[in-house]
Amino acid sequence: MSKVTVVGAGNVGATCANVLVTSQIADEVVLLDIKEGVSEGKAMDIMQTANILGLQSRLTGVTNDYEKTANSDVVVITSGIPRKPGMTREELIGVNAGIVKSVTENVLKHSPNAVIICVSNPMDTMTYLIHKTSGMPKNRIIGMGGALDSARFKYFLSNALNANAIEVEGIVIGGHGDTTMIPLTRFAAYRGVPASNFLSEEELAKIAADTMVGGATLTKLLGTSAWYAPGAAAAQVAGAVLHDQKKLIPCSALLDGEYGESDLCIGVPCIIGKNGIEKIVEFELNDAEKALFAKSAEAVHNTNAALAGAL
Repeated sequence: MSKVTVVGAGNVGATCANVLVTSQIADEVVLLDIKEGVSEGKAMDIMQTANILGLQSRLTGVTNDYEKTANSDVVVITSGIPRKPGMTREELIGVNAGIVKSVTENVLKHSPNAVIICVSNPMDTMTYLIHKTSGMPKNRIIGMGGALDSARFKYFLSNALNANAIEVEGIVIGGHGDTTMIPLTRFAAYRGVPASNFLSEEELAKIAADTMVGGATLTKLLGTSAWYAPGAAAAQVAGAVLHDQKKLIPCSALLDGEYGESDLCIGVPCIIGKNGIEKIVEFELNDAEKALFAKSAEAVHNTNAALAGAL
């Protein structure tokens, strides 16, 4: 019996729980939130599709009762607040750092061997915070960002190629931000054939640019952050752990010399299996890609510096 806890029943957390249940990725899912009734209501709504969809998975909603999360194999943390008008980035980091740190402590009391998937923003920095404060082995802490960014990259690739989205390959590395992510167009492919065989350099550059502002584009259209793809991306990573898929998924991992960086969580290609991050795959980057990665790493280091009070 596999068990996943999703902390935070907002749009992203509820979508993650919905995908985990309706795709029957996990046998048991617990959706936890601090707001009375929200997780219970969303869990009830989702489970009322069980007969319609023929589901075997079970979802329970709870209000701040971490005992119900006991013995989870995977914990997905989506908790936190979005940046509000007049709030500095440092203030956002301070508030969300406190939330993520508290959530991590509470879930580990009841599921000390869980793999933690961090979705909370700023995602790379919150993943780093969990590494620095939890005492967990580094392989069991995963930042979700690269999975989402790569899914968006493949969406734009498939549209440009007029191809089925599941037949294209694309990897995004670097920080999970509009100016820090790096869509690796050189490695993009359609059924194993380099995408550059089908698309011009200008077309690939536009795809990369659209990917980088993918989240901002949706926020502008929706008036709030996206949730379907982020929730599904978190569920994908959870599924790779639960089913020991050994799947290559770009995720935010703690580096120790890989890609020339250390003491930093940033998006890199990872093999995800039952032990969490089982291997960091080092691509042979060219000089331009190395320079972009170094610039992205510097930006994430700078954001991490605002964590000083939470460590």
